[in-house]
Amino acid sequence: MKISILYEDEGIVVINKPSGVMTHPDGYHTSETVSDWFARHYPRSARVGEPMRLASGEEIARPGIVHRLDIDTSGALVLAKTAQAHAFFKHAFQMRDVKKTYVALVYGVPQPPDGIINFPIGRSRKDFRLRSAQPKARGTLRDAVTHYEVVGDIGTHALVKAFPKTGRTHQIRVHFKAIHHPVVCDTLYAPNHPCDLGMNRLSLHAYVLDLPMLGGKRQEFIAPLPSDFAAAVAKFPSNEIFQAVPKNT
Repeated sequence: MKISILYEDEGIVVINKPSGVMTHPDGYHTSETVSDWFARHYPRSARVGEPMRLASGEEIARPGIVHRLDIDTSGALVLAKTAQAHAFFKHAFQMRDVKKTYVALVYGVPQPPDGIINFPIGRSRKDFRLRSAQPKARGTLRDAVTHYEVVGDIGTHALVKAFPKTGRTHQIRVHFKAIHHPVVCDTLYAPNHPCDLGMNRLSLHAYVLDLPMLGGKRQEFIAPLPSDFAAAVAKFPSNEIFQAVPKNT
């Protein structure tokens, strides 16, 4: 598994996670995950992080993991190399002191072109894998807020930036489905839509992370778009310039 490192210091590593790679093991799949890669490349930090307890009672180690991205979402991901860094950045995410910018391709064109989606999220009553922004969703409904901005459209599809203010599971995917503009090639939330624009995977990328740093300053990290995503973005008339991954990476 090839991982592109965007930044590294004594406390953290920021990577550009490829689509199709799980952030950490889930007890079911056997493919290599980001945390497996981290433990192999940073053996001295293999005990940094918190385990996850499965329903069976089994504990799954998650070396380095501070936050997560869905398996099919690509983009910027922070990994902690020390216990101090893990505690610091976990707190920053919990306190919503991390500013996140995602790039997404969606079906149709959201209106208004600059808006806020403010729908609480719970679990789907139909499928245990899904989350739902419906009022009758199962379990506790948790507040979820996503600001979005349409930066280009071709009538049938839009290129959007999404700025999640909360960090709920599948939040951006659920919110865009809730306003009837699901993410392109989202097999969970838009199973009856075609995978078009040349995409054959979820069209969602964690583009920018703006983080507080241990030294007291803030720093911004940009994860260049994968080549397939960049090719799809190029179809949109827009003044936005997104960095693309060079072909040799």
